[in-house]
Amino acid sequence: MFVDKPATVLPSLRQRRRAAATREIMDAAERQIAERGPHALSLRAVARDLGMTVQGLYHYFPNRDALVTALVAKAYDDLAAAVTAAVDATADEPAAQRFLAAAEGYRRWAVTHVERFQLLYGAPLRHYEAPAEGPTTQAMRRLSMVFQREIFDGFTTAQLAAADTRELSPAVQAHLGPLFPHGSESLPPPAAALLLGVWGHMHGMVALEAFRHTAFIGEHQAEIFCMTMRDLLEDLHRRIPTRPPQAPAAT
Repeated sequence: MFVDKPATVLPSLRQRRRAAATREIMDAAERQIAERGPHALSLRAVARDLGMTVQGLYHYFPNRDALVTALVAKAYDDLAAAVTAAVDATADEPAAQRFLAAAEGYRRWAVTHVERFQLLYGAPLRHYEAPAEGPTTQAMRRLSMVFQREIFDGFTTAQLAAADTRELSPAVQAHLGPLFPHGSESLPPPAAALLLGVWGHMHGMVALEAFRHTAFIGEHQAEIFCMTMRDLLEDLHRRIPTRPPQAPAAT
């Protein structure tokens, strides 16, 4: 007996035109950022480049913040896609190699798209505040999950909870506890602190290179970066016990 499959509902002509116009506006805004930097972003200039009025642009983005939010979320998604592609290319390698590939993918995207990287991590745009738990936050979490997966691959929750870190205050533990999802649970606070430390070191080196503060290293920056990431990961893994701690025997 054949069962009719439900018909796929195609977007209407109006929806397709709106989606195409939205893409054109985003592309024009990204070109403006690439040419002049994120702080020079102007809705009036974007509208002028597209041959439309600012009032017409407001039909797609009601204000500057809405456009910036969309641009930031797209930049995070593109960065996450670059990192994921780098990891996928080393899918058959050990987790340490996949982490190094992810870090290099992060670095390569940043130094290739400096202005968009600046939009994400440069000086905040004046009068802009990302919506709480909005698309920018969700996109950033997707990127974080890639690194979290590769850094802690093969370790159990019990091992991560026993990671050797400086003693965390109860307030910090309570804050870090629900911050990073880890399967059906949350990443234990010691592991969350280690993850933030790795990201801070990695991002700091990438930002220094992207904003040309380490230009004096020249063509050797990639090698120095890779060496640092390898050492950083090895140090982190030394802090995680090979076996979870055993509960004391009952007397």
